[in-house]
Amino acid sequence: MTRPIDDEWRRWIAENLMLEIPPDSLAGALVSHGFSADDAAREVQTALASPYLQGSTRLRNRLRKREWMLSVYGTLNRLRANGGTVERRERLTHDEFFEQYYFQNRPVVITGMFDSWPARTKWSFDYFRERCGDCEVEVQFGRDSDANYEVNQPQLKRTMRFREYVDLIERSGQTNDFYMTANNSSHNREALKALWSDVEPIRAYLDGESPDTGFFWFGPAGTKTPFHHDLTNNFMAQVIGRKLIRLVPFHDTPHMYNDLHCYSQVDGSAPDVDRFPALRNAQVIECTLAPGELLFLPIGWWHYVEGLDASVTMTFTNFLEPNDFGKTYDTYHEL
Repeated sequence: MTRPIDDEWRRWIAENLMLEIPPDSLAGALVSHGFSADDAAREVQTALASPYLQGSTRLRNRLRKREWMLSVYGTLNRLRANGGTVERRERLTHDEFFEQYYFQNRPVVITGMFDSWPARTKWSFDYFRERCGDCEVEVQFGRDSDANYEVNQPQLKRTMRFREYVDLIERSGQTNDFYMTANNSSHNREALKALWSDVEPIRAYLDGESPDTGFFWFGPAGTKTPFHHDLTNNFMAQVIGRKLIRLVPFHDTPHMYNDLHCYSQVDGSAPDVDRFPALRNAQVIECTLAPGELLFLPIGWWHYVEGLDASVTMTFTNFLEPNDFGKTYDTYHEL
């Protein structure tokens, strides 16, 4: 007795027809899974004749047109003299930064903009223990045992004394198992408020009156933030240690295997173009961020971040120009 074809298999047929898999191949696959040849052929032909599928095909074609437009931006970017690198600039003025980078959606590393921060000279493991050692902080643990640690980070939270966390980093080797990130900031901003006086607003670019006073990232060498894109423009101000950043322009999104919300299936630590062949069409740009350097991460740019040393980073989103693009974003679901 042959198996009946249910709605789950009908969805599979529709999705693969949208991917332009030949109908005969789909029918053959159905037969190999225990369905009769007649049932398989009939279901595939029914799907092909469906006005719902035909409407979806039109939508697919419109999306392909948009992907072509994005590809034009990608080609033009590659033609720029510095299109394959992250430019490094010294003390950009307000107008230079916003006109040449913020409004043009281009990354840049800026030096000399927060040399006056007390954090640049004061922050150390001993200073952290002295100033905030008894404060209770929130940290993510168990990241090594959860392949989806970024998506599942709400379940990985643990509280502990800040001095215990500092001690743990000081004696640990290279690991991604624990990390204090921006996702812990709702708790840690208040717990570590004594450190915020060591961080002055970068008033050339940021709104010093904004209630958003930045996000504190602190972890050992080996911490990883997987490939994703943000819904805002961001600054990364590197205070202690170095970080490796791999960037992919927003217009290469069709090649990034975006499967959920703003996350990619691509492992940024070892991109596998055999498993993800479309990645060959994406432009991957690398830079290393050292203490005292400020990286502008434009909205929509994919980025992977890895701690090369035990490091502390402050990130900011309170720019002087509009940065509320997330209010029109509604694709939090599976893609």
